[in-house]
Amino acid sequence: MVHGLGLSGRYFTPLARSLAAAGRTVLVPDLPGNVRSRRAVRRVPGIDGTAEALLRWQSAAPIGPCVLVANSVGCQVTAALAADNPHLVERMVFIGPALDATQLSPARQLLRLLADAPEEPPSLLAVAAADYLITGAVRFLAEFHHARQDASGPFAARLRRIEAPTLVLRGANDRLAPQAWTERVAADLPRGRLAVVPGAAHAVHFSRPGVTARRILEFMR
Repeated sequence: MVHGLGLSGRYFTPLARSLAAAGRTVLVPDLPGNVRSRRAVRRVPGIDGTAEALLRWQSAAPIGPCVLVANSVGCQVTAALAADNPHLVERMVFIGPALDATQLSPARQLLRLLADAPEEPPSLLAVAAADYLITGAVRFLAEFHHARQDASGPFAARLRRIEAPTLVLRGANDRLAPQAWTERVAADLPRGRLAVVPGAAHAVHFSRPGVTARRILEFMR
């Protein structure tokens, strides 16, 4: 499971528990520069560098071919890994893929983040706030800069090269990954499909872990 911008893997805990209860082995790292892995690097790597770090971690574990589940900007990281290493990815799940390439201005992204916050559970906001404080503003802004650069072109090009079947999942109330954008992501994927969870926002894996786990397990079957 690959988390989003400035966060840790902690907000995947509800979904990880649901999948583990179904007999799946779940691994949830913190990407370099974020929260518990904040000191793993001096400078926050770009999307390519983060994907390379994830690849090294996956190889060292060793994990082998697996299902990658990512949220938000984490989808850009897993897309970079999958496009260049198809033999290591059985399937992928993009939950609320961001950043929306049609709306990349910092002001628009901030407004969308603020609009999404009231739709999320207070417990998620508490986890996110603590993670952002540990990651720090400087690293968060550096990650955002790298994500914008990737979303402006490389991300879409990578999607077209991904061989693994990919489920694009969004909450119906997701302000960061609108319906039109997620439809475009699913269409760019050679083997992509889109599913929408009613009543959920950007972090559907946190607010609706049972439903999300069922969708993932059905997709894996």
